[in-house]
Amino acid sequence: MIELVGLTKYYGDKLAVDHLTFTVRPGIVTGFLGPNGAGKSTTMRMMLDLDNPTSGTVRIDGKHYRQLQDPLTYIGALLEAKAVHGGRSAANHLLCLAQSNGIARSRVAEVLDMVGLSTVAKKRSKGFSLGMAQRLGIAAALLGDPQVLLFDEPVNGLDPEGIHWIRNLMKNLAAQGRTVFVSSHLMSEMALTADHLVVIGQGRLMADTSMKDFIHQNSRSYVRMRSPEQQRLLDVLHTAGINAVAVGNGSLEIDGVPADRLGELAAEHRLALHELSPQQASLEEAFMQLTAESVEYHAHDGDPVPAQAGLSPHTRTPAEPQSAGAAPGEPQPTGWGADWQRKRS
Repeated sequence: MIELVGLTKYYGDKLAVDHLTFTVRPGIVTGFLGPNGAGKSTTMRMMLDLDNPTSGTVRIDGKHYRQLQDPLTYIGALLEAKAVHGGRSAANHLLCLAQSNGIARSRVAEVLDMVGLSTVAKKRSKGFSLGMAQRLGIAAALLGDPQVLLFDEPVNGLDPEGIHWIRNLMKNLAAQGRTVFVSSHLMSEMALTADHLVVIGQGRLMADTSMKDFIHQNSRSYVRMRSPEQQRLLDVLHTAGINAVAVGNGSLEIDGVPADRLGELAAEHRLALHELSPQQASLEEAFMQLTAESVEYHAHDGDPVPAQAGLSPHTRTPAEPQSAGAAPGEPQPTGWGADWQRKRS
């Protein structure tokens, strides 16, 4: 189990994580979601004592990571797949980790076989593709047979077979009673994998709930009906005190009434139905709805931003300050990058 209480992290005057409090419980897969810059990676790094919190605590089975003896036997983590010495073979990389944590040499071959890298065990990791590096990182996380596992973007670079494999692996690990905490931007996979969700935005906790409740609370659910006798269907629904909205193509949308009740009502009045379908938003739609005000980095649809008269797109207006270290006529850094650049100068 992982417990966070009031976890806060500042980088200078930049608040990256803002008093996070939640618990990651064993026996289920907990998904960790948030827009880019929400503080997910910083939070996971603090769980592993790679970053010190400004305030608050995080404990793994009641202890700080630094207090764990042979920590790989307690918690396994994949944060950065390419964080491997390129000159070492896959087997030697895992052997070094095993020897530093009192893990038997035989376990190296076991996890290499588990992740499908047995045939390249003696090859240097610098020649690995991103997908192979991901598998090696997962092998390292599994090396100590830990009860707690952290995965940051585990499907990144994997082919469809690999994505299917890691999805089932995480479910199986949770079914064994382990604590599985996974961060991903791939909403379709998260919807298939996670049982519980923790969502943050701008460093703050926004949701800590089951997958089902998250979608229900942050999206609209309704029933779509379509009949060749639309007007008579509308009259039947109106008589029953049910409000329906025509949306084109002969379809009606009804909120707040179960599909089985609507089907029974149509049958009672001998109304033919060409469609009776409950509509539920996807995880992606619910996530976008909840985090719309917390997105830090906004992209655009490709339409050019109109330049001011007489100015090129990269020319400063007279009111704009010239940042230290930037040449005249160059785009000016803003936000964190600007602060970093000013500190350098």
